[in-house]
Amino acid sequence: MPSPSTAGRPVTGQPRGGDWPKVRLHVVTGKGGTGKTTVAAALALALASGGGRVLLMEVEGRQGIAQLFDTPPLPYEERLVAVAPDGGEVFALAVDPEAALLDYLEMFYNMRRAGTALRKLGAIDFATTIAPGVRDVLLTGKAIEAVKRGERAGKPVYDAVVMDAPPTGRIARFLNVTSEVAGLAKVGPIKSQSDSVMGVIRSPRTAVHLVTLLEEMPVQETLDGIEELRESRLPVGAVIVNMERGPRLPPDGLAAALNGTLDAAEVKAGVEAARLPRKLNANTVTKTLMVEAAQHAERVELEQTERRRLDTTDQPIYELPEMNGGIDLGALYAMARILRDQGAV
Repeated sequence: MPSPSTAGRPVTGQPRGGDWPKVRLHVVTGKGGTGKTTVAAALALALASGGGRVLLMEVEGRQGIAQLFDTPPLPYEERLVAVAPDGGEVFALAVDPEAALLDYLEMFYNMRRAGTALRKLGAIDFATTIAPGVRDVLLTGKAIEAVKRGERAGKPVYDAVVMDAPPTGRIARFLNVTSEVAGLAKVGPIKSQSDSVMGVIRSPRTAVHLVTLLEEMPVQETLDGIEELRESRLPVGAVIVNMERGPRLPPDGLAAALNGTLDAAEVKAGVEAARLPRKLNANTVTKTLMVEAAQHAERVELEQTERRRLDTTDQPIYELPEMNGGIDLGALYAMARILRDQGAV
């Protein structure tokens, strides 16, 4: 497989700094709809800033990374998708189980031709369907291979690997590949491969970060995910609160809006001072603002409750604001900067 050259830059192979100095593999998971792919991309940019080289990879076949970076669909090949702030590069890879299995057959059995024939017969798809544990070994194994690539020569190709992983509800089973293949292979290359994968995944070189929103269901799934990861002896990383909106009113204003004591006359005076178009009735606008203020205060109170629940995990918590203009490259760079400023890297 084509891989980036190390020529022309100092390759340290050392983990990036920040809160995770020993981590080389950053696994990003989260409930659907929380923006985990966006956060994974922003984290990759943050890790690459200042001259690093980072591989961002996805394993679900959704081509979400290509959409974020506005590039054609990613092949099973590492491609440069972004230059990070202050230098550094982000490469991306969409891992295909079928292609990964061909790599595996060549690596352990020197059987790429045979693997190509098996693919034509549909045997590879059959094998990964009836034995999903093997599929997960192939997907996670590709990440571990990228982490280790070049280490023996003292020149690791990537400073860090960021995996856009399956959702929180499946992450522990996905990563816990040893138990998945235990009933399939007691010895041999598959067993050796799974043991090698778990040797990295269960080490300080890996951190599993969970993306959430300050809403009841995503927070509950995050808490359940953390507990499951800990029970599986998998390394829990940070909780990343995405699309955080924050209060729009000062504390006394929030309290008044919540308990119904917000001064309507004061709000109306502000409306009139704004000199809105004549077609807008000041009384109607005032009533609308009063309702919106009460709803906003209720939302803020609920978010604060969910944040307190997250605080009980004792994991580092980073917060990324809601991007009002949508997610584009500019938003990704802004999110990367916020993660750096909060000490994530």
